[in-house]
Amino acid sequence: MRNLLTTALDPDLLLEAYARGFFPMAESKDGPISWFSPDPRAVLPLERFNLPRSLARVVRSGNFEVRVDTAFDEVIRACAHREETWISPAIVDAYAELHRRGRAHSVESWREGKLAGGLYGVAIGGAFFGESMFSRVPNASKVALAALVDRLRNRGFALLDTQFVNPHLLQFGVEEISRARYLRLLAAAVRRPVTFAD
Repeated sequence: MRNLLTTALDPDLLLEAYARGFFPMAESKDGPISWFSPDPRAVLPLERFNLPRSLARVVRSGNFEVRVDTAFDEVIRACAHREETWISPAIVDAYAELHRRGRAHSVESWREGKLAGGLYGVAIGGAFFGESMFSRVPNASKVALAALVDRLRNRGFALLDTQFVNPHLLQFGVEEISRARYLRLLAAAVRRPVTFAD
């Protein structure tokens, strides 16, 4: 399902769309923006998150420092910095505003004082909508994902939406569910009285 949108994204509209199961993607770096609500929808069940042994060793090594919401703008711009991207300047601006409002968040992996990788997404109640991730150093984005899952579990979140399945995410236990089931889980999750930020 999608409807074409050619104007700038309104942050309030973004939050309403997420709560109803939609998310935006630009068709090209400077192209029009469309709304999507795929069927099936990909989610990462928090209770069944699979942490590969090799990644568990990397996490334990302490080679990365994990930070939250200290470099949101740099994270989203790094996620957009690729040949083919759905993260247009209009999307960057809208999510930066959501971050300023405390609704969009970044989880970052730092190494030797430099941003090595990370991810960003949107939180509404007990639902977290993962948008994109990037790495400048091997395993950096995976460490950020593991830290995100820990944070969501510890704070009582119920839903981690990954939108689509890809081979990278399958190793962590991402699965596809019907849109109807997703919307039921979403409706319950957004009502949870939990918060992502400190």
